Amino acid sequence: MKKITLVFVAVLFAAGAFAQDYKNSIGIRLGSGHYDVVGVAFKTFISEPAALEFDLGFNPDSYGANDLTSVSLSGAYQHHFQIPNIQGFKWFIGGGAVLANTFSDWDEYDGFSAGIYPTGGVDYKLKNAPFAFSADVRPTIHVVKGSYYSNGLYFNGGLTARYTF
Repeated sequence: MKKITLVFVAVLFAAGAFAQDYKNSIGIRLGSGHYDVVGVAFKTFISEPAALEFDLGFNPDSYGANDLTSVSLSGAYQHHFQIPNIQGFKWFIGGGAVLANTFSDWDEYDGFSAGIYPTGGVDYKLKNAPFAFSADVRPTIHVVKGSYYSNGLYFNGGLTARYTF
């Protein structure tokens, strides 16, 4: 039992002991969500494993003759873990919040929403180039919602390409 505990503790410390591949990055996020189909993404590491990601998202859409546009601002904390034997490749978990507003002539789709979400995904930094790529999931629970967000829970996933500096 002592050996198992020792191995478990060693693995935990090894997972947290990695060199940061980049400090800041900015790029484009393509999402599957109701409030951010395309967006500008900024990520900054605040410590070795901890990062903050901020996204300004847009979703131009229409239903029949009704046009609507959503604009959102989201922010998340992400805790990163090194994936063994693959330099620059990490997985992360965390959580965040989103504020969104949908503009529409159709009252049922017009309105403000706010939500929270857990997040998880992978992040890969190219070894010899200043680019990073990530994929994530964000099942969002809207705690304040316009009628467009009728059931309050939406799956949202995304792919991000960022320039690192």
